[in-house]
Amino acid sequence: MPELRVGDRQWSVATGANLLDALNQNGVAVPYSCRAGSCHACLVQCVQGLPSDSRPDALSAEQRQQGWRLACQCQVIEDLQVHTFDPQEDGRPAEVAAADWLSSSVLRLRLAPQRPLRYSAGQHLVLWAGNVARPYSLASLPEEDRFLEFHLDCRQSGEFSDLARQLNIGDPIRLGELRGGALHYDPDWHDRPLWLMAAGTGLGPLFGVLREALRQDHRGAIRVIHLAHDANEHYLAKPLQAMAASRPNLSIELWTPTELPAALAQLRLVSRQTQALLCGSPDSVDAFARRLYLAGLPRNQLLADVFLPRG
Repeated sequence: MPELRVGDRQWSVATGANLLDALNQNGVAVPYSCRAGSCHACLVQCVQGLPSDSRPDALSAEQRQQGWRLACQCQVIEDLQVHTFDPQEDGRPAEVAAADWLSSSVLRLRLAPQRPLRYSAGQHLVLWAGNVARPYSLASLPEEDRFLEFHLDCRQSGEFSDLARQLNIGDPIRLGELRGGALHYDPDWHDRPLWLMAAGTGLGPLFGVLREALRQDHRGAIRVIHLAHDANEHYLAKPLQAMAASRPNLSIELWTPTELPAALAQLRLVSRQTQALLCGSPDSVDAFARRLYLAGLPRNQLLADVFLPRG
């Protein structure tokens, strides 16, 4: 049986055991969220030995060369020494600049990093509050905002969201790994119709992408669709409508679940050159995507980022 070592602790594990489970079940707390290799909260560094990795494409070549792996995607097949991500040592310091409610369930968290962070609209960042980590999509725009902005869905209780409710201005936060999501704005789309379809706080990263498109003076028609649990949860309705008032090529549509079937049925492409970006829960993104494919959208013109439930 392989030996697993973390710091001064060492124990035997079954060959082929999941690395995340082998660590957490033996008292080494490694955070996780999706267990699908998407959120990157369970990042660990292999100091000696290497596990079998089912998602080698999930990290960059540089990260892999340094021994970093996603514990949820790895199986222990030989003796392994692991360094777990220490937010105090490995994370970047930041502090809370603002925390306010955009609706009854959406908390807007703005962070001021101690050092500037290079990122693009639509990327994800792992946030650490104490020993609790959670990945969130950035809703801010680096060229225009001095802070990092995140929209937290607090409808249900969760370790990080419960802590976030108690945050005050000046409280410390550590920043973990920054990674690229599927969502971004490509200047090559400049004259093409652009559809941004979001469910819930999936609107956050698409709000950043929208602002980037407008910053680059996108000329094609832009259609923003937001699906919320009810009419009161269209938490960016006012800023979106204000933007549309001064941009003739921008239209905003606010949907609720009762309106969803009829609204989807009426979707028609104005051009097969349309580029679609989708974000939200798996069910919502799947419903959007199926309708767009039925309407004739080529699959390579759809980019989606799915907010996976905690596994």
